[in-house]
Amino acid sequence: MNLLGTDSRRWLIVGALVLIWVPGLRVLAGAWSNVEYASHGFLVPWVALWAATAHREALSQLDPGPLRGGALLLTGCLAVYLGGLALGEASLLGLVAVATVVATVLTLWGLAYAKLLRFPLAYLLFMVPLPSSWVTPLIVELQLLVSGFAVQLLHLLGVTILKQGNVLVLPGDRMLFVAEACSGITSLITLLPIGVFVAYFTEHALWRRIALVAAVVPIALAGNLLRVLMTVWLSIEVSVEFATEGPLHEWAGVLTYALGCICLLGVGRGLRWVSRGRQTARSVAR
Repeated sequence: MNLLGTDSRRWLIVGALVLIWVPGLRVLAGAWSNVEYASHGFLVPWVALWAATAHREALSQLDPGPLRGGALLLTGCLAVYLGGLALGEASLLGLVAVATVVATVLTLWGLAYAKLLRFPLAYLLFMVPLPSSWVTPLIVELQLLVSGFAVQLLHLLGVTILKQGNVLVLPGDRMLFVAEACSGITSLITLLPIGVFVAYFTEHALWRRIALVAAVVPIALAGNLLRVLMTVWLSIEVSVEFATEGPLHEWAGVLTYALGCICLLGVGRGLRWVSRGRQTARSVAR
């Protein structure tokens, strides 16, 4: 009997895998909840699922052809999953979760389905929580970079300010600590999935896709540089406590992120305008 021969049996296997993965998903949810720059992990699977539905017509024309040896691949993923669950390692579990989804598609539907769904399957990698050993050094470098740029701009504006590491010494010997939230790491890591998604669905030329995704870095850094400048200004004009505590500081992060999204869409529109201009210039030259 072919256990993979009908849609009902395939979805029964998918349901069983979801039940097996409940403990692992709880570990991943804990990582997404506790780390600010990983919070987008909750949305990534749903975005990937929506992206997969964009191929539903093409998928309906394919005949399932389960990959030989796919069941062995899926069994290997489950074995690694049990090891990752025993260790409680969220990053490893995230990678195994993506591998399990890919192995499931290959095992139950075949290589043609996996090829057609390569973007949503690859997009799932954005839900993998990054190891803190990777992110922490980057946070430190970004804090120093953003605070350094902020001091230089403030000097140009005539503001007397000193920099000691990632601590800014304001007039009156008031201290302002450039925290992790102002480093730009959250904007950088969470804007990247948006940039990739927008680039894939709105751009067709490879160079425009690459340019749009690359624009995430300067947009994230510029947005948080603006946040630091506003915090310094409020600290000088009002107080450090007013600028760094309470809802105002939290909403500053939300507004910075929203501004980054708007800038990203603006870059995409600008790239399309440049592309149309180049096409028009070539047509005139002919």
